[in-house]
Amino acid sequence: MRKPTLQALLASNPDKKLLFLGREGGFTREEIAHFLKRFTLSVVEAHSEGVVAMIEHHALNPLDEQLSEQLYAQGVPSYPLRVFERLLSEQINDDELLMGIKLSNDQARIHRLLGNGDLSDSLFVKLLRLYEWGDSEEDRREDRDVIIHTLRRYIAIRPNEEDILHSYLTLRQLASEATDSALLMALMGFPNFEFVVRGRAKVTLQETIAQNPAIDAVLVQKLLHHSSVAIDTALAGNRTVALEVLRGLAKKHHPAIDEALAVNPALDTALFERLLRREEQTKALLLVRQPIDSERLASVELAGIEAELFGLMGANEQLSKVVVERLLEQENPTLLCYLGGNRLLSTAQLESLYLRRVAGSAVTLASNPNLSPQRLEELYEQGEEAVAVALASNPALPQGLLRRLFEQESLAINQALASNPALPRELLDILTVDTRLQKALAQNPHLIDAHATALQYEAKEIRR
Repeated sequence: MRKPTLQALLASNPDKKLLFLGREGGFTREEIAHFLKRFTLSVVEAHSEGVVAMIEHHALNPLDEQLSEQLYAQGVPSYPLRVFERLLSEQINDDELLMGIKLSNDQARIHRLLGNGDLSDSLFVKLLRLYEWGDSEEDRREDRDVIIHTLRRYIAIRPNEEDILHSYLTLRQLASEATDSALLMALMGFPNFEFVVRGRAKVTLQETIAQNPAIDAVLVQKLLHHSSVAIDTALAGNRTVALEVLRGLAKKHHPAIDEALAVNPALDTALFERLLRREEQTKALLLVRQPIDSERLASVELAGIEAELFGLMGANEQLSKVVVERLLEQENPTLLCYLGGNRLLSTAQLESLYLRRVAGSAVTLASNPNLSPQRLEELYEQGEEAVAVALASNPALPQGLLRRLFEQESLAINQALASNPALPRELLDILTVDTRLQKALAQNPHLIDAHATALQYEAKEIRR
């Protein structure tokens, strides 16, 4: 006879008994008994009349093992405790559970439930917000468990990567990548850990959350109430933060906040114009990182910015076509040099710029993939090392020129070649043995793709 599903067995055996063998799992016997009331079933831990099924922990002592075998021989079906707990988890009444926990403030129960991977994400987040963390100076096992439960639920890891669940940097990854604003709100309740990122200043958990584009208006207000320059700076650079909030942050006249605002793509023209009156670094960021149309160009010109700083606009790859034409009409050497490297310019525009022979423009023109092959050849023939290095980085450089540059055996040129996706594979393989080029090689898309393929193959082998 085919064994019924556990759900079918529970529904078709009113006033019967379930025999539980082995230790408790994620639910106490009292919680299980409460769940079974809806089926008018009762819990027993010793064999008695009316037992219709066994629920077994994966590890049984010899006596329980013997009893299990006897009852199985008598036709009593057996179900893993894991299967029973999954069924119980799926049928939990969230509101009823949360109400009971709020009334009792049963932290042990919250801790236990957070380890239940079968709970819905919605219920997990609500429980997470009810969890009470220890003092910042404590290192409680329960707190570490909750962090690991959270990471295990939301961060995909391979079997050989369990150690990353014990790294606080993985928590930073979650705070950066989470797309659920409710989860981000729950993470605000965590201790405000500091993360040390190589080559960068320390960043806190709350700053990381403030940078996440998934934060909602309620969370933004919660973050603002911390009155922290670091958090305000993170919010100022967040493209999803409301313009009204960005305007309020601009009123603080803090250089770090201004600089973050200057690179935020959500800036409107009024705020753009206001920031043009701030520090030099803020102005520079506005000119290079913000979209510039005719209206904004007029604002920049009215601001009376000095020629050297104004020239940085030539590097901006968010210039409108009209603005590019206007800028090409100017005689500002800094501006024209930067325009030479700007990929917005057409081959014809670059040709016109090339013929003007602006001092210093050869280097930037040499790096531009839109410059004609004929002009790239002419620049190579100049024999200047700075120009050769720029050419070596150009992904549109003809294969013949790439090989001639490779033959020069110059470290500076090879560093540029190492990151160039156009470099032939046999030459790239030769460069990989030079340890001085590791940083540049790490940026080459061909090597990045090869590394990703190797990781995918490794993961496939592990699954086998």
